Amino acid sequence: MPAVAGLGHVGIYTHDLFKMRDFYSRVMGLEITDEETEDRGIVFMSSNPEEEHHEFVLMKGRDVPEGSKMVQQISFYVNTLSELKQFHTVFKSEEVRIERTVSHGNAFGMYALDPEGNTIEVYYRTGFPVPQPCADPVNLEDAEESLLDQARSRIPA
Repeated sequence: MPAVAGLGHVGIYTHDLFKMRDFYSRVMGLEITDEETEDRGIVFMSSNPEEEHHEFVLMKGRDVPEGSKMVQQISFYVNTLSELKQFHTVFKSEEVRIERTVSHGNAFGMYALDPEGNTIEVYYRTGFPVPQPCADPVNLEDAEESLLDQARSRIPA
């Protein structure tokens, strides 16, 4: 039986292509690898263009009312807990609406809303073998060692 090797990319329709382009490039740090904004209205983005041309695509043409639920969440990972904490600071300074910050034990996640109300998650993998679901509230302004101790405490005996 064949199996996929991984998720290649995600594309979403937008109400305001340029607002979303600005958010995902400037705030989230994705690099624009190609775009055609006049006719098709499409922007290709990647966190690592040398490895993957695009992981995320924005396209004009969202035709559902504001507030409609279309995407459960779009998740982006970072390589260090420090980077997650930095995103927390950036989101606060950019007035991005942070919904919650949690420890999943195996990861720390920060859930927020992009400019069009889609839930995005930025997360750091701890590598701790914690069964899911687990979502303990955390304060990302706490010291890293304190946060890691809290996640570690959820490892089953």
